Amino acid sequence: MPFAMPIPLSDEEIDRLARKRAGAKLGWYVHALVYLAVNVGLLLSSRYGFGTRPWSVFPAVGWGVGLALHGISVFLLGRGSAFRERLVERERERLRREQGR
Repeated sequence: MPFAMPIPLSDEEIDRLARKRAGAKLGWYVHALVYLAVNVGLLLSSRYGFGTRPWSVFPAVGWGVGLALHGISVFLLGRGSAFRERLVERERERLRREQGR
């Protein structure tokens, strides 16, 4: 399937898009770092502090699902991601074929 060439962007648009993507990725990295720090603290608290059972797995799994969804939204489905752009291009081609272009 041939892919159409992307519309050229101005230098300002490239800079804006690059900053937006970098900010989204940085946000995920910060989220992951906070996840690790808090869950290590919870693990230590669970193991050496409160309770007799390892309860820290429950918040780690719940928050881990949220972290994974955040990562998917940033790296796979975010605006400008390669996966999303391929899907958009496929839809463009399908619509053009339906229009007879």
